[in-house]
Amino acid sequence: MAKDNLSAEAITRDLETVFIGQRVLYFSSLTSTMEIAGEQARQGAAEGTVIIAGEQTEGRGRLRRAWVTPEGNIALSVILRPELSCLPSLIMLASLAVVGSIESVTGLRAQIKWPNDVLIGGKKVCGILIENDLQGNRVNYSVVGIGIDVNLRLADFPKIQPIATSLSDELGGEVSRLEVIRRLLVAMERSYFVLSEGGSLYEEWRDNLVTLGKNVRVKEGDSVHEGVAETVGQDGSLLVRGADGGLTKIVAGDVSLGN
Repeated sequence: MAKDNLSAEAITRDLETVFIGQRVLYFSSLTSTMEIAGEQARQGAAEGTVIIAGEQTEGRGRLRRAWVTPEGNIALSVILRPELSCLPSLIMLASLAVVGSIESVTGLRAQIKWPNDVLIGGKKVCGILIENDLQGNRVNYSVVGIGIDVNLRLADFPKIQPIATSLSDELGGEVSRLEVIRRLLVAMERSYFVLSEGGSLYEEWRDNLVTLGKNVRVKEGDSVHEGVAETVGQDGSLLVRGADGGLTKIVAGDVSLGN
């Protein structure tokens, strides 16, 4: 278990950001950071407010799947109030920030699996969930949820050992959650400023995708698409080339990777 004594004060102290992470609400144990962040956003919380749980007991991932985060790992949600045009890029922002913070703290090479996972050595180390509240063409708020397996002992979770990993398992020793969080928040803000100023994260995101060039099986609702993941669109969609030569655009789905 991590001994880095997470606290709001430790996270915000001399944090080199303008607004992301300048207000942090830390809970030693919480059902879901996404739920609390949504409540805070609806109550008018400042953009950049971060909700962090030392332990998350009833979190959720995509498609409302269970997302439980034992103590010693990272479960956080960030409140943003972006322009509508920025919404497709939020997953790029979050996943690139995770990849960068992992590499800067641990030296480990992480890659992005479309649409919302981060892998190390082909195994999942992070999941990302983004929820938006819209009113017409106006974004009331977005909540970016990030869960990272930092000091998870995979030996305690044999069912997920073949598909998941943690930073500590990869390094053979404990990793500072505090340092990963601080680097993550700084990286998120830098990318958010790029988007706010009309810039793009597309090329960097595309170049960090492990999915491209692989045979994939994508479940999209009741439909299943198989083929080669050829490229991604500027809007974050995945383009899959089927056996018949046709190209299918997929906006969201569950991807299984082949060779």
